[in-house]
Amino acid sequence: MTTPIAQVIDELAEDFELLEEWEDRYRHVIDLGRKLPAWPEADRREDELVAGCQSRVWLRARAADDRLHFQAASDSAIVQGLLALILSVYQDRAPVEILNQAPDFLARLGLAEHLSPSRRNGTQAVIGRIRAIAAAAS
Repeated sequence: MTTPIAQVIDELAEDFELLEEWEDRYRHVIDLGRKLPAWPEADRREDELVAGCQSRVWLRARAADDRLHFQAASDSAIVQGLLALILSVYQDRAPVEILNQAPDFLARLGLAEHLSPSRRNGTQAVIGRIRAIAAAAS
């Protein structure tokens, strides 16, 4: 059984609460990005680029067993980490689960206020793309 989204966000929030300094959170985010499965450059397509991101961000989705599986990559270490956080919430979820979750969990983790406006816009673009994919699949 899949852990409910709200519980995943609660667990992420607990992890980030242990990291009092922004620099520690920043390093943690980068470490999370290193754990994303590799996505070779040769497999990345232009139509998978997410518009609205300052860094180059690729997002691919596939549906299997009424769930959505995502693959994401960026050419920026911090953005790669943010993608890992986003995917930890939305990975292998039913479209309705994705659509029922408010897309504001990065603020709850204390990250949103520390991101530059362009990175905030980029994360919202990624989440918006994921929600659009979920809406099309539902």
